[in-house]
Amino acid sequence: MRDFKKFEVWQLSHQLTLKIYTSTKNFPKEEIFGLTSQIRRSFASIGYNISEGSGRNSDKEFANFINIALGSSNEAENQLILSKDLGYINETDYHNLLGELTILKKKLVTLWNRLKVN
Repeated sequence: MRDFKKFEVWQLSHQLTLKIYTSTKNFPKEEIFGLTSQIRRSFASIGYNISEGSGRNSDKEFANFINIALGSSNEAENQLILSKDLGYINETDYHNLLGELTILKKKLVTLWNRLKVN
């Protein structure tokens, strides 16, 4: 069994999720059940899938969960763009979060490719 906490992609995902929770604290109250909830779930889902996949018995199964985490990262990116365009996140925070998300996505692809080969 793999320890998900040792994977750099999980560590990056966790830190990014914590930043999203902080960044969304000041979203409009009418968004609490809308965009606020959805963007938090999307970012958290990346780490959830990494951790769930790491407990699977084969690299093939783990790769499938990494692929799902990649899908969640694309959803999170879309919601990040929407948050910026609606003025809920300022340009600086947007670019910082997007930069970190892009790095995470690249590392997920690298891990996915490594798992697929085995």
